[in-house]
Amino acid sequence: MKIFQTILILLLVIFSLGYAVSEKTLFKEDFDSLDRWDPLYFPKIKRHSSYTIVSSGTGKYLIAESDASASALVYKKKFNVYEFPNIRWRWKVENVYRNGNAKMKKGDDYPIRIYVIFKYDPQKAGFFEKLQYNSAKLLYGEYPPHSALNYIWANKEHKENIITSAYTDKSKLIILEKGVSKVAKWETEEVNIITDYQWAFGKRPPAVASIAIMNDSDNTGEKSVSYVDYIEIYRKDTGR
Repeated sequence: MKIFQTILILLLVIFSLGYAVSEKTLFKEDFDSLDRWDPLYFPKIKRHSSYTIVSSGTGKYLIAESDASASALVYKKKFNVYEFPNIRWRWKVENVYRNGNAKMKKGDDYPIRIYVIFKYDPQKAGFFEKLQYNSAKLLYGEYPPHSALNYIWANKEHKENIITSAYTDKSKLIILEKGVSKVAKWETEEVNIITDYQWAFGKRPPAVASIAIMNDSDNTGEKSVSYVDYIEIYRKDTGR
Protein backbone atom coordinates (compact mmCIF):
# COMPACT_ATOMS: atom_id res chain seq x y z
CA MET A 1 0.00 0.00 0.00
CA LYS A 2 2.84 2.40 0.84
CA ILE A 3 4.43 1.76 -2.57
CA PHE A 4 1.14 2.53 -4.31
CA GLN A 5 0.76 5.76 -2.34
CA THR A 6 4.31 6.81 -3.20
CA ILE A 7 3.73 6.22 -6.91
CA LEU A 8 0.45 8.13 -6.77
CA ILE A 9 2.11 11.11 -5.10
CA LEU A 10 4.89 11.17 -7.70
CA LEU A 11 2.36 11.12 -10.52
CA LEU A 12 0.41 13.98 -8.96
CA VAL A 13 3.60 16.02 -8.62
CA ILE A 14 4.50 15.41 -12.26
CA PHE A 15 1.06 16.40 -13.51
CA SER A 16 0.94 19.45 -11.28
CA LEU A 17 4.18 20.68 -12.84
CA GLY A 18 2.57 20.38 -16.25
CA TYR A 19 5.16 18.06 -17.78
CA ALA A 20 4.22 15.80 -20.67
CA VAL A 21 6.21 13.20 -22.54
CA SER A 22 5.96 13.12 -26.31
CA GLU A 23 7.80 11.19 -29.00
CA LYS A 24 9.49 12.32 -32.19
CA THR A 25 10.14 9.59 -34.75
CA LEU A 26 13.16 9.59 -37.06
CA PHE A 27 11.73 6.72 -39.09
CA LYS A 28 9.31 3.85 -38.72
CA GLU A 29 9.69 0.90 -41.07
CA ASP A 30 6.43 -0.97 -41.65
CA PHE A 31 8.00 -3.07 -44.41
CA ASP A 32 5.91 -1.98 -47.35
CA SER A 33 9.13 -2.55 -49.31
CA LEU A 34 12.87 -3.04 -48.79
CA ASP A 35 13.81 0.11 -50.71
CA ARG A 36 15.39 1.67 -47.62
CA TRP A 37 17.59 -1.34 -46.85
CA ASP A 38 20.78 -2.75 -48.36
CA PRO A 39 21.90 -6.39 -48.16
CA LEU A 40 25.05 -7.06 -46.14
CA TYR A 41 27.16 -10.07 -47.06
CA PHE A 42 30.14 -11.40 -45.14
CA PRO A 43 33.50 -12.57 -46.52
CA LYS A 44 33.85 -16.36 -46.84
CA ILE A 45 30.13 -17.00 -46.18
CA LYS A 46 28.64 -18.17 -49.47
CA ARG A 47 25.12 -19.10 -48.32
CA HIS A 48 22.99 -16.05 -47.65
CA SER A 49 19.87 -15.70 -45.53
CA SER A 50 16.74 -14.49 -47.32
CA TYR A 51 14.57 -11.49 -46.47
CA THR A 52 11.14 -11.07 -48.01
CA ILE A 53 7.97 -9.11 -47.33
CA VAL A 54 4.58 -10.77 -47.00
CA SER A 55 1.08 -9.42 -46.50
CA SER A 56 -1.37 -10.59 -43.89
CA GLY A 57 -4.82 -9.49 -42.84
CA THR A 58 -3.32 -6.92 -40.47
CA GLY A 59 -0.57 -5.53 -42.74
CA LYS A 60 2.89 -6.40 -44.00
CA TYR A 61 5.92 -7.78 -42.23
CA LEU A 62 9.45 -8.99 -42.89
CA ILE A 63 10.25 -12.70 -43.00
CA ALA A 64 13.90 -13.60 -42.31
CA GLU A 65 14.93 -17.17 -43.20
CA SER A 66 18.27 -18.90 -42.78
CA ASP A 67 19.53 -22.38 -43.68
CA ALA A 68 23.19 -22.82 -42.67
CA SER A 69 23.53 -19.26 -43.93
CA ALA A 70 24.21 -15.68 -42.90
CA SER A 71 23.59 -12.20 -44.28
CA ALA A 72 21.86 -9.09 -43.04
CA LEU A 73 19.83 -6.05 -44.00
CA VAL A 74 21.28 -2.62 -43.18
CA TYR A 75 19.23 0.56 -43.15
CA LYS A 76 20.68 2.88 -45.79
CA LYS A 77 20.79 6.04 -43.69
CA LYS A 78 22.91 6.60 -40.59
CA PHE A 79 21.62 8.51 -37.59
CA ASN A 80 22.84 10.29 -34.47
CA VAL A 81 22.15 8.19 -31.38
CA TYR A 82 22.19 11.25 -29.12
CA GLU A 83 19.39 12.84 -31.11
CA PHE A 84 17.37 9.63 -31.50
CA PRO A 85 18.43 7.13 -28.81
CA ASN A 86 15.35 4.90 -28.68
CA ILE A 87 14.41 1.86 -30.76
CA ARG A 88 11.15 -0.05 -30.68
CA TRP A 89 10.18 -3.13 -32.68
CA ARG A 90 7.96 -6.22 -32.75
CA TRP A 91 9.38 -9.64 -33.61
CA LYS A 92 8.63 -13.36 -33.52
CA VAL A 93 10.54 -16.61 -34.11
CA GLU A 94 9.32 -20.04 -35.20
CA ASN A 95 12.21 -21.83 -33.53
CA VAL A 96 15.59 -21.43 -31.86
CA TYR A 97 18.80 -23.39 -32.56
CA ARG A 98 19.51 -26.59 -30.66
CA ASN A 99 23.26 -25.95 -30.79
CA GLY A 100 23.11 -22.18 -30.43
CA ASN A 101 25.27 -20.75 -27.65
CA ALA A 102 26.06 -17.05 -27.35
CA LYS A 103 29.32 -17.78 -25.51
CA MET A 104 30.92 -19.90 -28.24
CA LYS A 105 31.95 -19.20 -31.84
CA LYS A 106 30.41 -22.46 -33.06
CA GLY A 107 27.10 -21.50 -31.43
CA ASP A 108 27.09 -17.80 -32.34
CA ASP A 109 23.85 -17.87 -34.39
CA TYR A 110 20.46 -16.33 -33.63
CA PRO A 111 17.07 -16.76 -35.31
CA ILE A 112 16.74 -12.97 -35.17
CA ARG A 113 18.76 -10.01 -33.97
CA ILE A 114 18.52 -6.25 -34.29
CA TYR A 115 21.88 -4.63 -34.07
CA VAL A 116 23.25 -1.12 -33.91
CA ILE A 117 26.56 -0.57 -35.68
CA PHE A 118 28.62 2.42 -34.52
CA LYS A 119 30.81 4.28 -36.99
CA TYR A 120 34.54 4.57 -36.35
CA ASP A 121 35.71 8.20 -36.03
CA PRO A 122 39.46 8.62 -36.75
CA GLN A 123 39.35 12.10 -35.19
CA LYS A 124 38.60 10.59 -31.79
CA ALA A 125 40.83 7.52 -31.99
CA GLY A 126 44.07 6.95 -30.15
CA PHE A 127 47.38 6.19 -31.85
CA PHE A 128 47.21 2.38 -31.70
CA GLU A 129 43.54 2.33 -32.62
CA LYS A 130 44.32 4.43 -35.69
CA LEU A 131 47.01 1.96 -36.74
CA GLN A 132 44.59 -0.93 -36.37
CA TYR A 133 41.78 0.72 -38.32
CA ASN A 134 44.06 2.09 -41.04
CA SER A 135 45.41 -1.44 -41.61
CA ALA A 136 41.85 -2.77 -41.86
CA LYS A 137 40.95 -0.03 -44.34
CA LEU A 138 43.89 -1.01 -46.57
CA LEU A 139 42.64 -4.60 -46.53
CA TYR A 140 38.89 -4.04 -46.97
CA GLY A 141 38.75 -0.61 -48.61
CA GLU A 142 36.87 1.05 -45.76
CA TYR A 143 36.97 1.36 -42.00
CA PRO A 144 35.30 -1.44 -40.04
CA PRO A 145 32.71 -0.45 -37.43
CA HIS A 146 33.91 1.01 -34.17
CA SER A 147 31.64 -1.28 -32.12
CA ALA A 148 28.20 -2.86 -32.09
CA LEU A 149 25.26 -3.67 -29.85
CA ASN A 150 23.42 -6.88 -30.74
CA TYR A 151 19.90 -7.24 -29.39
CA ILE A 152 19.34 -10.97 -29.65
CA TRP A 153 16.76 -13.69 -29.27
CA ALA A 154 19.08 -16.17 -27.53
CA ASN A 155 18.72 -19.88 -28.15
CA LYS A 156 19.21 -21.00 -24.57
CA GLU A 157 18.92 -19.69 -21.04
CA HIS A 158 21.87 -17.56 -19.92
CA LYS A 159 22.31 -16.07 -16.47
CA GLU A 160 23.89 -12.94 -17.94
CA ASN A 161 21.95 -10.21 -19.69
CA ILE A 162 25.02 -9.03 -21.61
CA ILE A 163 27.62 -11.28 -23.22
CA THR A 164 30.76 -10.24 -25.06
CA SER A 165 30.88 -11.68 -28.57
CA ALA A 166 33.05 -14.76 -28.94
CA TYR A 167 34.60 -13.08 -32.00
CA THR A 168 35.43 -9.59 -30.72
CA ASP A 169 35.18 -7.54 -27.56
CA LYS A 170 33.92 -4.64 -29.70
CA SER A 171 30.57 -6.38 -30.05
CA LYS A 172 28.23 -6.93 -27.12
CA LEU A 173 25.21 -9.24 -27.11
CA ILE A 174 22.20 -8.00 -25.15
CA ILE A 175 19.71 -10.76 -24.46
CA LEU A 176 16.11 -9.61 -24.76
CA GLU A 177 14.41 -12.98 -25.27
CA LYS A 178 15.78 -16.47 -24.69
CA GLY A 179 14.84 -20.08 -25.11
CA VAL A 180 11.61 -21.61 -26.35
CA SER A 181 9.03 -20.24 -23.90
CA LYS A 182 7.95 -17.43 -26.27
CA VAL A 183 8.47 -19.18 -29.61
CA ALA A 184 5.67 -18.37 -32.10
CA LYS A 185 4.56 -15.37 -30.03
CA TRP A 186 4.86 -11.73 -31.07
CA GLU A 187 6.99 -9.75 -28.62
CA THR A 188 7.47 -5.97 -28.52
CA GLU A 189 10.85 -4.59 -27.46
CA GLU A 190 11.93 -1.06 -26.50
CA VAL A 191 15.54 -0.10 -25.83
CA ASN A 192 17.66 2.98 -25.20
CA ILE A 193 20.90 2.84 -27.18
CA ILE A 194 22.91 5.20 -24.97
CA THR A 195 21.92 3.51 -21.72
CA ASP A 196 22.63 0.04 -23.12
CA TYR A 197 25.99 1.07 -24.60
CA GLN A 198 27.14 2.51 -21.28
CA TRP A 199 25.91 -0.64 -19.54
CA ALA A 200 27.72 -2.91 -22.01
CA PHE A 201 30.97 -1.00 -22.65
CA GLY A 202 31.26 1.24 -19.61
CA LYS A 203 31.45 4.45 -21.65
CA ARG A 204 29.39 6.64 -23.93
CA PRO A 205 28.88 5.50 -27.54
CA PRO A 206 30.12 7.12 -30.74
CA ALA A 207 27.48 9.46 -32.14
CA VAL A 208 26.91 8.04 -35.63
CA ALA A 209 25.34 4.63 -36.11
CA SER A 210 23.31 2.47 -38.46
CA ILE A 211 20.79 -0.28 -37.74
CA ALA A 212 20.63 -3.81 -39.12
CA ILE A 213 18.50 -6.96 -39.01
CA MET A 214 19.87 -10.50 -39.26
CA ASN A 215 18.90 -14.15 -39.07
CA ASP A 216 22.06 -16.34 -39.20
CA SER A 217 22.82 -20.04 -38.86
CA ASP A 218 26.21 -20.45 -40.57
CA ASN A 219 27.95 -21.70 -37.41
CA THR A 220 25.33 -24.19 -36.22
CA GLY A 221 24.32 -25.36 -39.71
CA GLU A 222 20.66 -25.26 -38.66
CA LYS A 223 17.68 -23.35 -40.09
CA SER A 224 15.04 -20.98 -38.79
CA VAL A 225 12.27 -18.57 -39.77
CA SER A 226 11.62 -15.29 -37.96
CA TYR A 227 9.51 -12.19 -38.43
CA VAL A 228 9.73 -8.43 -37.85
CA ASP A 229 6.45 -6.51 -37.88
CA TYR A 230 7.94 -3.01 -37.67
CA ILE A 231 10.99 -1.15 -36.38
CA GLU A 232 11.11 2.46 -35.23
CA ILE A 233 13.87 4.87 -34.19
CA TYR A 234 12.67 7.77 -32.09
CA ARG A 235 13.30 10.01 -29.09
CA LYS A 236 11.24 10.89 -26.05
CA ASP A 237 10.77 14.60 -25.39
CA THR A 238 9.66 16.05 -22.08
CA GLY A 239 8.02 19.46 -22.23
CA ARG A 240 5.65 21.71 -20.33
